[in-house]
Amino acid sequence: MKDWPELKPHYETLSGIPVKRFYTPDDAPPYEEIGEPGKYPFTRGPYPTMYRGRLWTMRQIAGFGTGEDTNQRFRYLIEHGQTGLSVDFDMPTLMGYDSDDPRSLGEVGREGVAIDTIDDMAALFDGIDLEKISVSMTINPTAWILLAMYVALAESRGFDKNKLSGTVQADILKEYMAQKEWIYPIRPSLRIVRDVIVYSARNLARYNPINISGYHISEAGGNALQEIAFTMCNAVTYVEEVTRAGVAVDEFAPRLAFYFVAQQDFFEEIAKFRAARRVWAKIVKERFHAQQPESMRLRFHCQTAAATLTRPQPTNNIVRTALQALSAVLGGAQSLHTNGLDEAFAIPSEEAMKIALRTQQIIAEETRVPNVIDPLGGSWYLESLTSELEKRTFDILDKVDRMGGTVKAIEEGYFQKEISETAYQTSRKRATGEQAFIGVNKYAEPARKENIEIHKVDPAVEKRQIERTRRVRKTRDNEKVRALLDELAAGAKQPEANLMPVTIELAKARATMGEIVARLKDVFGTYTETPFF
Repeated sequence: MKDWPELKPHYETLSGIPVKRFYTPDDAPPYEEIGEPGKYPFTRGPYPTMYRGRLWTMRQIAGFGTGEDTNQRFRYLIEHGQTGLSVDFDMPTLMGYDSDDPRSLGEVGREGVAIDTIDDMAALFDGIDLEKISVSMTINPTAWILLAMYVALAESRGFDKNKLSGTVQADILKEYMAQKEWIYPIRPSLRIVRDVIVYSARNLARYNPINISGYHISEAGGNALQEIAFTMCNAVTYVEEVTRAGVAVDEFAPRLAFYFVAQQDFFEEIAKFRAARRVWAKIVKERFHAQQPESMRLRFHCQTAAATLTRPQPTNNIVRTALQALSAVLGGAQSLHTNGLDEAFAIPSEEAMKIALRTQQIIAEETRVPNVIDPLGGSWYLESLTSELEKRTFDILDKVDRMGGTVKAIEEGYFQKEISETAYQTSRKRATGEQAFIGVNKYAEPARKENIEIHKVDPAVEKRQIERTRRVRKTRDNEKVRALLDELAAGAKQPEANLMPVTIELAKARATMGEIVARLKDVFGTYTETPFF
């Protein structure tokens, strides 16, 4: 029989998985392998009622200027229906430098909020009931200090620590793979993450002590398969580290959380989220012998893909974001951030954030998509793709195990080289037009000035922040701070000690971020990446 011609010689997902012309029941696994929502292996969702019981948290990220500036943005978003908070921090805060450090010049409050001391944290959450709204903090190298400040602030306001909800990102391993924001060498950094998880498991009943993040792996150029597989490699390492500290997996695994991106390949993204849940359930049950179903249940925050946003024809970004958000909802996300249409230019404006929030609200309240759990479950294509991603993920996990584990593979540059190669191939395909990028390499228009409202940070921010930090140093008990810093350094030299309690005391004593980080540099040293090509 003569075959009908097709537009392209071959079809595949963005991860390179071949795609057939159509699918049949023979391509899908038996229903028993897929399961039901809220039951092992959680392919169809972590909860039995999903969005019928509770919608995902609408968690627009915000952060710029001082604590007071970002607090105003929080209030604006809450006023317009946001149901959770997410904080972005500036580069000095991320890297552990105080705002008055010469290396911070020109960066204070630019790409996020500046936090030097607990006073800044107090301004950030002024008038916000931390027992009633969950807070996510996007921070990694200095995550334990921000969590310490958060806990110290909550205690000072009389909040019950066991009622605090949210997460601190804290996933340092993916920094060495992809995002490249680190301070200390890999193994001391991993120890700090262990301390955060152990402390939280025993003191913060509702808090997620880590967001194990595939998002940044994708943004660095990785594909959907690499996002799942490399994230799971990191997750395995964290569980190993905490269990070695004597904490049973069922004591902390229920509060581990994940963070994924919603990328361009609509069906592959939905399959990715479903596959990730199934992979994690099997890892925790079969590799770590967890007994509680809650330990095997993967919950994730999702963000639409910043790397897909374009400066040409920026209103196209609204469409991209809406479709990516829909894939996250169809994939069963527990919380979601939708990007602003202007993020290819700057930190999003209030209007852009409102449109992004309204995008989620329209999906939630107009489309009726949330009425049915996993509505695309049973699609022969989707089930086949889910199973293929699962299989390939376990293949990568086995390969990393043979290499000696995740840390060893990072040290040998395995993940870095894989991500770089994928990023290069994607760039080449876009340059040749093989991969369409609407408004950039296809249907492009002559360059023109876009009438986009650009958010601008007040130039006086840096001065105001520096003045507050210096005022804190003058008015606090400096002798107490020095004694606590000595205690921190002594604890860092004892591998079994947990650094969280003394860091919380340092926060209460109004020690600065930079002082805490610098003191541990004396013990741990710093990290310089070995270049890999």
